Amino acid sequence: MTGTDEEITIQTEMEVEALEEGQTVVPGRLLSEAVRKMPAGMVTLGATGTEVEIQGNGPRFSLRPLNVEEFPLQPETTDEGVEIDGEMFTEAINQVTVAASMDSARPILTGVLFDSSDQGLRMVATDSYRLAKRELPGVQIDGSGLVPARGLRELPRSIGSSTMKVQMREREAVFSSDRGRMRLRLIDGNFPKYESVLPDSYPNQVVVDKEELLEALGRVTLVAEDHIPVRFKVTEGGVEVSVSRQDVGGETEHLGGQFNGAEEEVTIAFNPRYLQDGVSVLTGDKVRIRLIDGFKASIIDNGDDSEFLYLLMPVRV
Repeated sequence: MTGTDEEITIQTEMEVEALEEGQTVVPGRLLSEAVRKMPAGMVTLGATGTEVEIQGNGPRFSLRPLNVEEFPLQPETTDEGVEIDGEMFTEAINQVTVAASMDSARPILTGVLFDSSDQGLRMVATDSYRLAKRELPGVQIDGSGLVPARGLRELPRSIGSSTMKVQMREREAVFSSDRGRMRLRLIDGNFPKYESVLPDSYPNQVVVDKEELLEALGRVTLVAEDHIPVRFKVTEGGVEVSVSRQDVGGETEHLGGQFNGAEEEVTIAFNPRYLQDGVSVLTGDKVRIRLIDGFKASIIDNGDDSEFLYLLMPVRV
């Protein structure tokens, strides 16, 4: 079975009892929903030039097929590439794609940069307000490219497995496993030179409990919307989290934490959804927020894992 929108192509195989060989093309979403809504058990699929029939324990769908000749030709592919731990790769995908843009008017920012080096593979995404960077030491792939984040988000669900293979080609990235393969057409263009926005040092930092911070952000979003910033006042003993909205009201609470810094107090504001996105994909139980001041980008990580960081630009208030 092959499905494609010419940017994302997924192929998979399964054993069936074939009474007669053949091929047909049917609208993918309609097919999947029809099978999903059938009672449990065997499904029978049959096709003629004018009808695709799907039966299963009572229900019968009769769908109009599409023209096989108009389906995009698929190149022959082999399951070559560099082997990678599937759980680690899925974790990396979930971490970096939160920072990729959804704006199709800025296609370069909708991708994830796969940058290979002697040290391993680096994955980077940014929508210009935040940036996520994940290192995969020892994963030595040949080549680099800008891979659509939309396709990467589908990868764990569609062909994710305990072991996967990654291959970078001239115009596409190919991922394969025992569940099938996915081909993603690379995005043309130059990824922003992001290294310059990563400061060398941070004079202030605070460490708080991850679950407590996520719960606080959940309460904050009852009042705030995306354009209403959440204010953090970082001092000895933790963080005061507050939000104020003129037409609704506000919410304030204190989170205990460990603060180390050159300043006695640092006040900074963030987009609450962007902050929540970054915190939710951290591993571990702690969140470390490293700050310069209220006007420069901050780094969010768990304090122990040097392989992933999430950079977030502040909101001026």
